[in-house]
Amino acid sequence: MAVITLPYRYLERLTRTDRKTILNRIALIGSDVERMEEDHADVEFFPDRPDLFSPEGVARAMRGYLGIETGLPSYPVKPSGISFTIDPKLENIRPVLGAAVIRNVTFDDESIQSIMSLQESLHWAVGRGRSKVAIGIHDLNTVNPPFRYIAASRSRAFVPLDYSESMSMEEILEKHPKGREYAKIVRNFPLFPLIVDSHDHVLSFPPIINGERTRVTIDTKSILLDTTGTDRRAVNVAVNIICTAMAEAGATIESVEIGGMQTPTLTPAERVVSVSECSRLLGVPLTPASMAGYLERMRFGAEPAGSDSVKVHVPCYRADIMHDWDVFEDVAIAIGYDQLESQPPRTFTVGKPHPVQVNAAIAREAFTGLGYLEVMPFTLTNEDVLYQRMQRPEREGALHVMHPISIENTVVRTELLPLLLEFLTINRRRELPQRLFTVGDVVLDCRTYQQAAGVSTHPDADFSEAYASADAVLRELSIDYTVNESQDPAFIDGRRADIVVKGKSIGVFGEIHPTVLVAFELEHPVAAFELDLRAVPGYPAL
Repeated sequence: MAVITLPYRYLERLTRTDRKTILNRIALIGSDVERMEEDHADVEFFPDRPDLFSPEGVARAMRGYLGIETGLPSYPVKPSGISFTIDPKLENIRPVLGAAVIRNVTFDDESIQSIMSLQESLHWAVGRGRSKVAIGIHDLNTVNPPFRYIAASRSRAFVPLDYSESMSMEEILEKHPKGREYAKIVRNFPLFPLIVDSHDHVLSFPPIINGERTRVTIDTKSILLDTTGTDRRAVNVAVNIICTAMAEAGATIESVEIGGMQTPTLTPAERVVSVSECSRLLGVPLTPASMAGYLERMRFGAEPAGSDSVKVHVPCYRADIMHDWDVFEDVAIAIGYDQLESQPPRTFTVGKPHPVQVNAAIAREAFTGLGYLEVMPFTLTNEDVLYQRMQRPEREGALHVMHPISIENTVVRTELLPLLLEFLTINRRRELPQRLFTVGDVVLDCRTYQQAAGVSTHPDADFSEAYASADAVLRELSIDYTVNESQDPAFIDGRRADIVVKGKSIGVFGEIHPTVLVAFELEHPVAAFELDLRAVPGYPAL
């Protein structure tokens, strides 16, 4: 979920109404107001609506919903005369490029913060942490077209953003904060992607960092937008959202020639939808005219197209519209969910807790009683986290993703402990002690079952703490166990033990090995344990 900061003064200016009206109605378009401060509100939106990740996008939607300005927004685009060429060597590195020129920009503190926040939100929601899409915003007046998108030597040097000294791209990956954070995306490529101007000045090293030369400031009047990635649709979505957000703030958009094609066009998509199907699904009587009116409130272009059809023009920034039912959902939002008649379900059943959930709840209660805080790691992870960093061999039967969206999501988790260590890495600058646990599904040999794991990190974390915590959880789960000396390489030799039930190892506890700590960038000892919840009495035999 994306939490967007909405400065009241800026939002009121764009929406053309007062903040009270906006905040009273904003939840009805699919948001949740997290907090309201003196000068701004923080509002949460679902990731399927990245067009709402900025005050400009929210204002555009609210003007329609409130009836201030309805129908399809118009975003004229004229050619800029600026072109890009793409190096064929990028084909297997980062081949897709989108770009635009944005002129007549008027920045103040609120609007410049808005565009920077939108950029980072799109990196998360559309770009999958920059691996799929990365966005660069440059002061056009500091560089000289035409531009080239090239595959450059790793030794190529330039001054990265927020630095005053030139660094090679190899050094940037090692020393620059953004380089260390995103190095995994490009580290294994023999050449690195680079955008340069006609004087060979560096604009950007995507997806890592821009050059200091093109820094955008409050005095910037013209912007060059570059968007690189591996997926053309996602790249185009990011370009369209940023361009239309800037246009809402008063800027003008110009296209750029890439490979003989002008981009972006910002033209709407067209589809014809059924009025009767929408009425049936929503339980509301509709006519083509009334349905078109509701859609115009949601900033679509819409007009009756016969006795049972509406022709819909979908704005270029609405990447979430992939099916007619997505259109129908917006009709429901325009009508108001509070106006839809509620009906009891036609069937009635009585449920009871599943044994798996009962035992998971017991484990959670035990961990909580020990002072551990629950976290919920993602189900998808990668071999580096699960195995390489843990010094463990890859598990036979691990379920690999056939077409992963990024190098971070290549396998379904087979253990939980590595993911807890990853959480400690993220929070390594926070105060100590830190005690975390998780209970959830893992998959091995295409079978799903449940595990529990806990970690504790502080200067005095040791084997005794791991043993005591594991023992408390096992006793709460009524698991009769013994311990044997363990050979698990993730733990320190002599400070590790296997948890054995009916002659079979169902878990392990001890002190995490120093090499593993270094791999996860942890500075303090970690006492940890993990166990298979199938060992709880009443589960199927192991």
